[in-house]
Amino acid sequence: MNTRRTFFKSSAAGAAALTLVNGAPAKAGPDKLTVALIGCGGMGKHHLGHLVKHKQLNVAYVCDVDDNRLADAAKIATDAGHAVKAEKDLRKVLADKAVHAVWMATPDHWHTPGAILAADAGKHVYVEKPCSHNVREGRLLIDAAKRNKVQIQVGTQSRSTPTCAEAMKRLHDNAIGEVLVVKAWNSQLRRNLGKVKPSEPPKHIDYALWQGPVPEAPFYTNRVHGSWRFFIDYGAGDMGNDGVHDIDVGVWGMKLDSLPNRVAALGGKFFFDDDQEWPDTQYVVCEYDAGNGGTKPRQFIFEQRIWSPYVQEGYENGCAFYGTKGILIVGHSEGWKLFGEKNKPIEEMKGRVDLPAHHQNFIDACLKGDKLAASAEVGHVSAGICHLTNISSRLRKTIEFDPVKETITNSPDANAMLRRKYRPNHWSVPKGV
Repeated sequence: MNTRRTFFKSSAAGAAALTLVNGAPAKAGPDKLTVALIGCGGMGKHHLGHLVKHKQLNVAYVCDVDDNRLADAAKIATDAGHAVKAEKDLRKVLADKAVHAVWMATPDHWHTPGAILAADAGKHVYVEKPCSHNVREGRLLIDAAKRNKVQIQVGTQSRSTPTCAEAMKRLHDNAIGEVLVVKAWNSQLRRNLGKVKPSEPPKHIDYALWQGPVPEAPFYTNRVHGSWRFFIDYGAGDMGNDGVHDIDVGVWGMKLDSLPNRVAALGGKFFFDDDQEWPDTQYVVCEYDAGNGGTKPRQFIFEQRIWSPYVQEGYENGCAFYGTKGILIVGHSEGWKLFGEKNKPIEEMKGRVDLPAHHQNFIDACLKGDKLAASAEVGHVSAGICHLTNISSRLRKTIEFDPVKETITNSPDANAMLRRKYRPNHWSVPKGV
């Protein structure tokens, strides 16, 4: 396509001007950060609505490959009093040493490559979930945070939500005894994406920049925007979209700091007759051996039905912890209920998920060194469960996993899927993939 050829020609010619400078994070003031938003779609605009009102933030840049979205975001920031610059190439944003931190609200396939570029340029990073497109990227994200001594926060905002924190306190204080099984579920009704043929990208979208590190492919209207998450090259399915929130609550409650020892997953497209590639129906069982964060073997179960908008155990999307002396059920965006022995109701609490609190935790980590609620290490475990599950579903095979070496030990084909194929020699491909 002409747009793609033109972009790569200009990229080569201007590479020197866009080289990112490694180094320590730009020094912030005692109580203020200069920040940029990269990705101005639905979630990005939601972030921006909070960022422009925050007294500790100066929004210096908005960045998006879509001229229309970029103009909308620039207007929001300008109307709120910020002297904002609009850029479509994230390299120009990251090259500005005045920028202390970035919010990375791109499609999934850009999460880790973009976050690593930002970290290597000395920026702190708030990256949306799932923090990676595959298991290997998650590990490289952790390495980038350590190598550059920057804060990387993952956008699983339940970790900063007071209601969820209260539920976790009950759990960790043994309110329901020893927890041997956790089950998360994602049940809602998604839309049919239809079946479309390739077409030319609209003039207001720089499709080459949108694709970035992904192998070259034609433009499809049902992949750009939003629905990219339902395609293998660009996302991790709805498990990595909404499901990862409830999976992360399960990881938090079980104090899991590594990926499971084995995963068995079945699923497929049982409902939708369209182009989407990931399962609309999945049932997953992950096992953790004794000693892997617990004194006994434990199970992590996940169920997905994105055609079934009905409550399960009181919540449409949720997470249930099964203990030897009771059960705790958490709807991360609604509240929780605790039942003791003989199903006796003990306690409950209601409360919405708190995105501004998650922002504040990240800001305090950047300015004061506070502990992150959802570090790259945390995000890697939750996203990694999604990635291992998807591998098992695609191959219809139980996989044995070494959580120390982060390798699949019983299938070379499955082990190869811990990584992805990238566009050869593209400037955004992380080193070490």
